[in-house]
Amino acid sequence: MRKGFLLTAACLWIAGGAAYVIAQVSGSLPNRQAGDVTHRCECGAHPPGPPRDRTVAPYAGEPEDLRPYARFKQPYYQNYLEPNIYTGGGREIPDPKDITEVRIGFFGPVEPAPDQVEGSRMLHGAQLAVEEANARGGYGGKPFKLMVHDDYNNWQAQAVYGSNRPTDSTIWGSASDEAVKMIYDDEDWAIFGSISSESTHIILRVALKAEIPVVNSASTDPTIPETYIPWYFTDLQDDRVQAFTLARHIYTEVGLKRIALLRVNNRYGRMGVPKFRNASIRLGHPVAIEQKFLPGDTDFSRELQIIRESRVDGVVLWADETETANILKQMRAMGMKQRVFGSYRTLGPDLLAQAGSAAEGFEAVFPYDPTRNDPRWIEFNRRFEDRFHEEPEQFASLAYDAMNALLDSICKAGLNRARIHDALANIEEYDGVTGPMVFDPNQKNVAPMYWGTVHNGTITYRLATMSKQAAEQHAASAQGPSAGSGPPYARVAEDGVSYLGPRSADLPQGPIHIVLFGPDATKVAQSPEIVAALQMAAVNGRTWALDPVESNQNWGAASTQLVHALMDEHAMAIVALDRDASHLSEQLALKCFVPVVALSDDKTLTSANIPWIFRLPAGTAPASALRLLAATAASSANPQLVRNTLASGRVFDGVAFQPTGEPVTR
Repeated sequence: MRKGFLLTAACLWIAGGAAYVIAQVSGSLPNRQAGDVTHRCECGAHPPGPPRDRTVAPYAGEPEDLRPYARFKQPYYQNYLEPNIYTGGGREIPDPKDITEVRIGFFGPVEPAPDQVEGSRMLHGAQLAVEEANARGGYGGKPFKLMVHDDYNNWQAQAVYGSNRPTDSTIWGSASDEAVKMIYDDEDWAIFGSISSESTHIILRVALKAEIPVVNSASTDPTIPETYIPWYFTDLQDDRVQAFTLARHIYTEVGLKRIALLRVNNRYGRMGVPKFRNASIRLGHPVAIEQKFLPGDTDFSRELQIIRESRVDGVVLWADETETANILKQMRAMGMKQRVFGSYRTLGPDLLAQAGSAAEGFEAVFPYDPTRNDPRWIEFNRRFEDRFHEEPEQFASLAYDAMNALLDSICKAGLNRARIHDALANIEEYDGVTGPMVFDPNQKNVAPMYWGTVHNGTITYRLATMSKQAAEQHAASAQGPSAGSGPPYARVAEDGVSYLGPRSADLPQGPIHIVLFGPDATKVAQSPEIVAALQMAAVNGRTWALDPVESNQNWGAASTQLVHALMDEHAMAIVALDRDASHLSEQLALKCFVPVVALSDDKTLTSANIPWIFRLPAGTAPASALRLLAATAASSANPQLVRNTLASGRVFDGVAFQPTGEPVTR
């Protein structure tokens, strides 16, 4: 009987173990909660196999009206909808027997650098996860150990080499050197990091060759997971999800139409804003203007002045908290009242502390809700504050969750890089301290983001959406019965548009050339009224000459003649005789910095935020336009000064213009 009992127990144990493995492979078992202090490491006792086949569409949860070419064509094949399974060898390699610790490489900016604060917080989140795992017994009694490597970048290179610091290629070489050290010298089982997407890209290329998992919690560059390298895993929603969420809120929920972009001029800014620009175009509201600033800049007055002149009703920032705080304070000091939105790195306690009341009303996307009353979140905050004496912000919290996902995967898979990859790739849902996460087949978190809004010195959060229908419903409920009542939240474009570029040179000696562009321009130029106006226009002994360009010819030929007149003959201004000629003249004037007097009733000419266009009603005599130019050029034959005089609001030859270029009605 005892023998039968043991046989029955053994069969039940084997069946139970098999069921556990099957459940793990199929993804039917819930993933462990991050920070679960009761969890014990399995040490590879039940390693999962490769991820199951699944299709998750649409990619990254894109709604139809935000997908590329959705209104015109369906692609014959779509990438990233199915798992990119590692099909190489190595899963059969057993655990090594001669190790005393389980090493994980940490790669981040922990030495002096612009991202040092964020890098240190990311390190603290990872450290806390490792310390808690070791307190639970580590890996079968062996401790996990972080092997910390600094993410060397241009700023640190400048500190070492001064102004002769290495170029980008050398920096990339440094990142790859650190990867090689982590993989072959430290013999790490996985790499954690970095914030810099440049360095993360380099690390990932080395990982492809060395076949080692890379886990990330801080880089939002969407091109990293889209390399289709199967060794990457991230718990942070990328710029695609952020940008589409921003666009849906701004254009569908809030109803704004003209948006300016202000971003930092590094890869974080460069790779973030294209997705927002694309979404803006697809929703019918192309970005009106984009301005850039360098990392470390503190004076944004020039960029903000240009944005103010662009008559936008909203501004989107791709920056960090300190830069955002300075921008908001300077905007309010300049009297700019536009609504301001931001990427996830713009929002947090540093913003509130530095911006003060200037942050009121600021909104940004955020990966989770840090104000929720979840017991696990509250307990994590307490443990983190006890350990590091500060509250955990997004870099620390997401690093804690990502490191726990990695540690859990190592425990499931054992000390085998290929099987660790499998364990990470099998995570379809994960319940972290920051909240529930959803992973697509590309092994990145695509869970909905949150909207953070600054109000009365605090940040409130609500779940955001990319869905058009949900956004429209939210907009309708937010408006309520009193929608449209009360004064507007801001008045924009009150100062018109101005030219803020460098001063142009005076025209060379000789006749002052004016381009006459439009239908039958040659015939108009020979009319008695035009001849008389030219004779009266002579300034300081300089004669005036007309360069007529016919618009009723091939537009390529007309453009060539216009360029010749503007660039070779140094024409001072253009008189455009009709609507079509005015639009082409406006585009060339923007490049050549010359004023255009447009004889047209089309008011869209002056709504394009081009400071060189001045409109007179259709039917105005071309000779009147010439007399107007002669009056404004009385003191100087300089295109920029003529433009400034026209925009001054003063009356010349009975005509005055608003700063927008529209005529003053009397």
